[in-house]
Amino acid sequence: MADTSSDQIVRGTRSDWVRLRTLVTLRWIAITGQIIAITMAQRLYNLQLELGLCYLAVGASVIANLIAVSIFPENKRLTESEAVSMILFDICQLSFLIFLTGGLNNPFALLILAPVTISATVLQLQSTVFLGVVSLTLTTLVGIYHIPLRTAEGFILRIPDIFLFGFWSAIVIGVVFIAIYARRVTVEMHSMSEALLATQMALAREQKLTDLGGVVAAAAHELGTPLATIKLVSAELMEELEKNPELKEDAQLIRDQADRCRDILQSMGRAGKSDLHMRTAPLSTVVQEAAEPHTDRGKDVHFMFEPATGGEAKHPLLYRRPEIIHGIRNLVQNAVDFSAENVWIEGSWTETEIVIRITDDGPGFPSQVIGRLGDPFVRRRRSAEDRARRPGYEGMGLGLFIAKTLLERSGAELAFANGSDPFLAASERTKKSGAIVEAVWARRKISAESKSALGQNTAIRA
Repeated sequence: MADTSSDQIVRGTRSDWVRLRTLVTLRWIAITGQIIAITMAQRLYNLQLELGLCYLAVGASVIANLIAVSIFPENKRLTESEAVSMILFDICQLSFLIFLTGGLNNPFALLILAPVTISATVLQLQSTVFLGVVSLTLTTLVGIYHIPLRTAEGFILRIPDIFLFGFWSAIVIGVVFIAIYARRVTVEMHSMSEALLATQMALAREQKLTDLGGVVAAAAHELGTPLATIKLVSAELMEELEKNPELKEDAQLIRDQADRCRDILQSMGRAGKSDLHMRTAPLSTVVQEAAEPHTDRGKDVHFMFEPATGGEAKHPLLYRRPEIIHGIRNLVQNAVDFSAENVWIEGSWTETEIVIRITDDGPGFPSQVIGRLGDPFVRRRRSAEDRARRPGYEGMGLGLFIAKTLLERSGAELAFANGSDPFLAASERTKKSGAIVEAVWARRKISAESKSALGQNTAIRA
């Protein structure tokens, strides 16, 4: 009960999210910092540097940026290979500068972390691993082979070997840790963004279906007058065709069909949004309406509504809000998908709370994901039995997220649990042994009960 399908969300290539201009801007910042560092080291501290080679390395970055700016438009989005190439160039350029300026004796060697961090946020895992390995390899090499830093007097500046090893270890750990952390945060951010998009799409769809009632009511009103005219004319024709039975039957058929159309339109109009009373309904009606699309899918769906201790016998009156209906519908869909034979939907209420509990007799929530239910794209590994039972099912793990988001938007608090230990044998489980989802609202947040009248319905003018 932890999956649902969503065909409308396409997760694209990560590198497509970053513009060339962004990396170019970051490179300009790095170039500025490198020039300042080289200048200060040579002029302020009188260090003997290979200035020609240092400025050659910086100049290579300048030329690369100028070429990128002149050839490509500002809104250029990088492909995976293009992004890898740019970041690989930056790693090699920075490693060459570190080689020229004392290797790991240069504290600026720590800047090798920056390209790897950028890679972790914009590239696929394989590319990030590749660039991370390249960074660590070059860092190790420049730690062993490098041009030493010399003072104006010719003294070599170097730190003790134990500190050198510690610095190298810190860089290695930093590259691995920051890359993993940055990637994890970025993945979660984009997963949440995609899931919220799916939620918005689902809510918009539900809202359109809800508003369709108003359109239907308006159409029923507009078609009422021409149908009345048809009925009147057909009745007059029947009186004039008394002597022609065949034509009289045709006129009567026209009148009967006009009456039928009138009855259909009246029924449609009563379900329209122009009727203010249809904006609210008892708890049982709202829940059954939400569950209706999944009650005839081969599983027995049982409804039970009763007051909790201290609650009155009368069912609470709720607003028919799209987020409530669609959220409950998603929960019921997941329960039906993963149940063996039965799904139980229970509603209870007190003076202050309204509770809806959905239980099934399926395998329950997997123990490894139960703590993360409601997060986007949480999926479980499907067993062979599940694949055989539901061969066409491939969910993206958005069902519970959408339901949780919509219901929490309405003021609900959701809890997930299992009816029994999922590792028990089938014979050892209770009847309601599957997944349990419970939604609890403060009654005042969704109740439509009021001592005042709803107001006047829209007048219908002929």
